[in-house]
Amino acid sequence: MAPPDTSGSARLRFVGAATRRIARGIDLDEIVLGLCRSVVPAFADAILVYLRDPLPVGDEQPAEPFLLRLRRTDQDTAADGVPPLPGPTDLVEVAHMGALSEVLRGVRPVFGDSLAARGALTELVGRATSLPPGRRTIIAPLRGRRRVTGVVVLLRGGARDPYERNDLLVAAQLATHTALGIDKAEVYRREAYIADELQRTMLPESLPQPTGVKLAYRYLPAAETAQVGGDWYDAIPLPGSRVALVVGDVMGHSVSSAAIMGQLRTATQTLAGLDLPPQEVLHHLDEQAQRLGEERMATCLYGIYDPIAQTLTLANAGHPPPVLLHSEGHSQVLEVPPGAPIGVGGTVFESMEFPVPPGSTLVLYTDGLVESRLCDVWTGIERLCDRLVATAALTGPGHPPPLEPLCDEVLDVLDPATRDDDIALLAARLDGIAPSSAAQWQLEPRPQAVREARRYARAALTGWGLEDLSDSVELLVSEVVTNAIRYARRPVTLRLVHAERLRCEVVDDVPQLPRLRRAGPADEGGRGMFLVNRVAEAWGAERLSAGKVVWFEI
Repeated sequence: MAPPDTSGSARLRFVGAATRRIARGIDLDEIVLGLCRSVVPAFADAILVYLRDPLPVGDEQPAEPFLLRLRRTDQDTAADGVPPLPGPTDLVEVAHMGALSEVLRGVRPVFGDSLAARGALTELVGRATSLPPGRRTIIAPLRGRRRVTGVVVLLRGGARDPYERNDLLVAAQLATHTALGIDKAEVYRREAYIADELQRTMLPESLPQPTGVKLAYRYLPAAETAQVGGDWYDAIPLPGSRVALVVGDVMGHSVSSAAIMGQLRTATQTLAGLDLPPQEVLHHLDEQAQRLGEERMATCLYGIYDPIAQTLTLANAGHPPPVLLHSEGHSQVLEVPPGAPIGVGGTVFESMEFPVPPGSTLVLYTDGLVESRLCDVWTGIERLCDRLVATAALTGPGHPPPLEPLCDEVLDVLDPATRDDDIALLAARLDGIAPSSAAQWQLEPRPQAVREARRYARAALTGWGLEDLSDSVELLVSEVVTNAIRYARRPVTLRLVHAERLRCEVVDDVPQLPRLRRAGPADEGGRGMFLVNRVAEAWGAERLSAGKVVWFEI
């Protein structure tokens, strides 16, 4: 890259090659490295690059005081007359009226022989370091679009000619392109950080642990040089101790993709709360995506696991199929008819039901786990199955591997160096609930239903050996069933599930939710939910597609 002579054309060729190399840098370190490798030894025997710490971004007000940190040095070890360069030092504070501040305000590069330059060098490297004198040193401020972001010191040893006046123009070009590259890199880094934080805030910080199900999850953004994507996962408790398991991927990589992901995830939670079947959820998501605008497409896999029936119902909108790892150690790809991605419109989604033996592990994921520029989707799925089987072999048949280590193993299916997409991973251990631990009855909406509900509850508790809970449960069942039959027109469902805690659910066809209020002394009603709130460990009410469910746990 060194010019063969000091003519103007040689300098132009050198500047052109150097600025192209600097411009190839994507992040801050690459840009600074490009500057150093371009300059040494072609234009200087050594270089010191100081950058503001912290670096302000965009319109952000720079921090005070003005501090510089030595970011990088480079030196031609074969050059004579260049002293050892300083290593990492403490921050250099730029005095407001000092020599270094004067040089930085001047913006243009200066030789090291002026009074201000000599003072600036002393501030930067200290008095203990002796740099080449006179015109063997150039100090070039790094000024971006809005402010000075650093300073470069260029050094030549005694074995080569000192710098000439035209070399200041070369230094100015190098400093300008470096400063603009630093501006670009910092803006990009900040935008990527904001987008990543936006996506992470839209993902659940934790997932529920429904009865009969254990969950683990991972999210890995794409490589640092890639933009954020729209991958998401979720687990949503449903009536009847069921749980909806969701994974999706908005097409594209941008802040917009992350924002659309947040909207679709919220819509999915709302639709799941209505207790719609999987194919209906995807149908409504498809309509919602079309309302968001053209080219707002996403793939999504939505499933409902029933731990009592021990079944899994799945619907797929163009997403990679899930994998079921059986407790005996073999894997099964659950191939569901893949509908078109969400947002295409006019698609009829289908659902399929699969039996799920207790102890099975369901693995949901986005395509970043199984697809890369060097590996197609189905090859990646085969590798995923092999990795799951190999991990299960470590614990042996009938002993499913722990979920957290399993997730860590699965993330290495593809070589991280070739991965260029986000990964969302949701692993669910489906242990199920024994049918003998659940009971359900249909009650006609008539006054006698309250007495029947108490009798059913008492019999179930006796069968489970929970007679000590009978008084409390019968009281709460009476209150909730009374509220249900008062306005219901269709049979009311009473359901009890005995697992870690006793859960009671009452389902009716009235959409209005009960609310907690304190009844006055003269009120004849209004105390039912107050009693539930005082006695139950937890309770809630949720709307369904045709009515509501009121539940409590004790």
